Amino acid sequence: MALPRIAISMGDPAGIGPEVALKAALDARVTGVCVPVLVGDRRALERHAGLCGLAPILSVCSKPHELHQGGTNAVRVLDVPMPPGDTAEIGEIRPAHGRAAVASARAAIQAALDGHVAAVVAAPQTELAISEAGIPFDGYPGLVAQCTGTRPEDVFLMLCFDDRRIAHVTLHIGLRRAIELVTRKRVSACIGATWRALLAMGIAEPRIAVAGLNPHAGEGGLFGDEEVSIIAPAIADARVNCINAEGPFGADTMYNRSGYDAFVVMVHDQGHIPAKLLGENRTAAVTIGTPVLFSSVAHGSALDIAGRNMASPEAVIEAVRRLCGAAGRPS
Repeated sequence: MALPRIAISMGDPAGIGPEVALKAALDARVTGVCVPVLVGDRRALERHAGLCGLAPILSVCSKPHELHQGGTNAVRVLDVPMPPGDTAEIGEIRPAHGRAAVASARAAIQAALDGHVAAVVAAPQTELAISEAGIPFDGYPGLVAQCTGTRPEDVFLMLCFDDRRIAHVTLHIGLRRAIELVTRKRVSACIGATWRALLAMGIAEPRIAVAGLNPHAGEGGLFGDEEVSIIAPAIADARVNCINAEGPFGADTMYNRSGYDAFVVMVHDQGHIPAKLLGENRTAAVTIGTPVLFSSVAHGSALDIAGRNMASPEAVIEAVRRLCGAAGRPS
């Protein structure tokens, strides 16, 4: 059986994205489960390879359909050139870098939609560079939604590390606005997307724990009533649809509960703090709810160490391996 092709977009060309993408593509744990395809500006990839003492043989193509042609031991690259005049200035924040990161991700997502790759992993971007490029961007999940024609409210982020999976009802948004977005409909949609993602990952009978919004899950209404009026009804909706969801639980103690395949949290920090504390640099950030299997990494572009051969590819490797498991299963 042929190995699936997995696209790895390079992220910010001025950060560690090209380095960790290259290192992952050369790692036996990746090449043993897929054919990695690097997506991005070949010049940026070659420059980072040189700076980091890597010597990959690159097989470069300009069109996704060319990825189907012939076998090779070289690292495959789908070249997405930066526009004339744009160059990667290592360690700096520039609009050109933001444009390049988004262009690479878009090209990889389109290759997946067209069936040329089975899934996409995105190396880290720099959101300030994307903002300076004038590109609306609230994280990779929103970009995947835009590229796939999926309603943004149906797309969610799941952080994965070790045997933990944490899905977020809201993500990169101010806390006051995030609380407003914690509605019965949205919580129910996140639980449903989490359940379907777990099935795609090969978990036959998923069990999901759902966090509350307030301290101690509201203590029966003493510390807020969102658990009673919003979250518990959303859990009940899920159970009507034969989804095994339980809660709401206090977010500070929920992770100590055993037997759950995923945890659903209401706001960014309820999930990201434990993931970054326990998962360190090996956390994969999986976008769920779209027709494309897509994952990014939970760490940043680390401009301060770019081009110094100091970056670990573990999060990219983790993301690739998780998506390979899902890509190999029937939908």
